[in-house]
Amino acid sequence: MPPITTILVVDDEFGNAEVLSVILEEAGYRVYQASNGAEGLRRAEELRPDIVLADFMMPVMNGADMAKALRAGQDGHKLKIVMNSSLSESVIRKHFDGYDAFMQKPFDVEKLLAILRRLSGRATS
Repeated sequence: MPPITTILVVDDEFGNAEVLSVILEEAGYRVYQASNGAEGLRRAEELRPDIVLADFMMPVMNGADMAKALRAGQDGHKLKIVMNSSLSESVIRKHFDGYDAFMQKPFDVEKLLAILRRLSGRATS
């Protein structure tokens, strides 16, 4: 049995983070949360998740700055980052393009789960 994929959900909107966490846990992922980019960076260094699902627009440190810091870190190249925003991907790419996948808000749950399966190497069922 393959190890459980760990996902860190970083979103300043508590409701979004909670809903995503429930969906992902029901899909078989181990899920942790952080409420802004600075906390996300600290938790990612502590937890070493397989995937970070990060909101772009957050207080304290935005998702792009957090992702840049993660990429610059020791294991940043192994970490998969899914950036999400209500803004279009073309707008996000102007600020940062070092993510592995982009998800437009509001979420399409099936598309999100397909992205996570692909990034985690899980076979589709």
